[in-house]
Amino acid sequence: MTPTNLRVIVAGGGTVGLRTAALLDDRGHDVVLIEESESRGDRLSDEYVGTVIQGDASRPEILRQAQPDRCDVIAALTNDETVNFATCMAAQRMAEVRTVMRVSEEPDELYAEYVDSLVFPEQLGARAATNEIEGGGVRTIEEVAGDLEIVEIEVAEDAPAAGRSLQEVGLPRGSLIIVEAGGDRIGGPDTVLEPGERYLVAVESGVADEVMNLLRG
Repeated sequence: MTPTNLRVIVAGGGTVGLRTAALLDDRGHDVVLIEESESRGDRLSDEYVGTVIQGDASRPEILRQAQPDRCDVIAALTNDETVNFATCMAAQRMAEVRTVMRVSEEPDELYAEYVDSLVFPEQLGARAATNEIEGGGVRTIEEVAGDLEIVEIEVAEDAPAAGRSLQEVGLPRGSLIIVEAGGDRIGGPDTVLEPGERYLVAVESGVADEVMNLLRG
């Protein structure tokens, strides 16, 4: 069961970090944001999503100001994978804290030995951008801090899954049709993926391309 109130350190106040912090704040969690850029840090203070500390989160003296020993989770979400890994390692030396790390490319399988969760927001985002360039059909509804996104996908006319049921298609493990066309029913084995219709899909980043290929072609 997820605690009703978490204290979370978010390292990195860029688009991903700020959006994550805002969502956490909206859900009643306490957030401490660490941002290296002084000018961006000033702007983050105006967002009122949490306490803002200016500095490099991978430096122990900066990270210690966020009091990892009083936190439940640290999410290292800068666009620098090396900084994110160093931040998670430093936090684990300071306290028993859950670590979430953003990676910038296909995750190294060894990371799982050192951090609790990996976030790879670029993968599905790039595929969604490609589909928008080609004429739309994919819309990100929610980026979940972890390894999951909620996406609205329109089934393309010539997609491999078009006109077939979920039972026939066999979506890859790590994906799920949440709501079928019309929005009034949870997807099930008998759900037919009608071309031109939109479906709400939960998908882990590792199988995002496979799901897109099935539904968009």
